[in-house]
Amino acid sequence: MINRFRIPFKKLISKSKVKTAQIDFTSIKQILDYEFKNGQLLVQALKHRSYLPISREDRIYSNERLELLGDAVLALVVVEFLYWRYPMKEEGELTSIKSLIVSRRILARIARTLELGNYILLSDSEEKSGGRNRASIIADALEAVIGAIYLDGGLGKVREFIEKKFLCNFDEIVSEDLHKNYKSILLEYAQSQNLGVPYYKMQSVEGPDHEKVFTVEVKIQDDVLGVGTANSKKRAEQKAAKEALKSLYII
Repeated sequence: MINRFRIPFKKLISKSKVKTAQIDFTSIKQILDYEFKNGQLLVQALKHRSYLPISREDRIYSNERLELLGDAVLALVVVEFLYWRYPMKEEGELTSIKSLIVSRRILARIARTLELGNYILLSDSEEKSGGRNRASIIADALEAVIGAIYLDGGLGKVREFIEKKFLCNFDEIVSEDLHKNYKSILLEYAQSQNLGVPYYKMQSVEGPDHEKVFTVEVKIQDDVLGVGTANSKKRAEQKAAKEALKSLYII
């Protein structure tokens, strides 16, 4: 059954025109702490779609398919970890923690720590525009690498990789998020891009006095970028700011 699933992918990568010499396999083996049996899987994981005109390949040969697979594999391993670590937490709480661990912000941070951007295959224009450090590109590449490790070595090997690169700093990541001031981050970003100051507006206040629920929206230049709901105005604003940062692909 497993072999039948892998045959189409083997056919797919066998048609790739990219020369594997463009990847420093020795160096990336050290930063990933994993050696690929099938080097073409790693090549595809690092191939951004902007590179395809150079390699004269169709979009299907970019890292997007592996990114999709890696996203699912990462979620599975993280949820399994949380399931056993927190036997008394409900589904909603586990989902919230999982969303943090697999967020683009954390993926990009880990990718930068690994210096993964140095190995991504990009077009010259994408590289000159800062693509090697762009959160969306390096986070997607890391997910694609996870997908490639899964196909190359199986669930056991990819679980080891995720435990080493993600879950070893689990407590630090969660603790940091609990104290993060998303309003300050959003303000700094808006000012750095000359977008003005974010404006928070109360949408609604519901419930009795002792159990009020506040819903707040945040706007930048008349565009609603995030909405947050919580049992206090300050928490609702923080949630709205966090959603705005997600919509802007900052986290």
